Amino acid sequence: MSLIAFSLWGFGVSCDGAADQEIPKSICGTRMDPDLMRPLVTSAEDWHEYDRVDRSEAITAPCLVQVQNHLAIRFRFSWDENPMDLMYLAKNTGSISGVTDPREIASPYKMVVGTDGAISTTRCKTKGGQYFTLTLQLPRIKLTDQTHRKDIEKFMRAYFPATVNTLGCGKTTARTTGPGEVSHRNLN
Repeated sequence: MSLIAFSLWGFGVSCDGAADQEIPKSICGTRMDPDLMRPLVTSAEDWHEYDRVDRSEAITAPCLVQVQNHLAIRFRFSWDENPMDLMYLAKNTGSISGVTDPREIASPYKMVVGTDGAISTTRCKTKGGQYFTLTLQLPRIKLTDQTHRKDIEKFMRAYFPATVNTLGCGKTTARTTGPGEVSHRNLN
């Protein structure tokens, strides 16, 4: 019995070490390659996720990730009947969906990327509305730090469509129809 206790103790010690802690493969209910998040968080040590999102109810809610007792990632999952003005959200909503120095990005979905986050939206008919918008905020990134913009864009280009695929709004394909406009075709 002492051998079992010693083995369990040894396992507990190795799990507590920062070197053994990895970014999860699922963040806020969406499976992701952890390598896409790694440049955006300083550590995975003491990773805690607080997810209030209920995809089946499609009610606007946050999902927060705390790392080393500090807020590291803030997502806002939002459903609405009307399309959102992403630049307005990024510039004029403060901490709710604010993103510093947002720029529109050419993408199959409407997307803006800033120095400390991004916002994407697409048509997605669910119980909560006709459109889904996802805000990513990274409060640990300094507002003047321009070095993460490409990493944020790369993450959001993968995470947003992966999240949309979990929402039950049907398989769609997006294509750009004009500046900042997206049309979707139902594949069902």
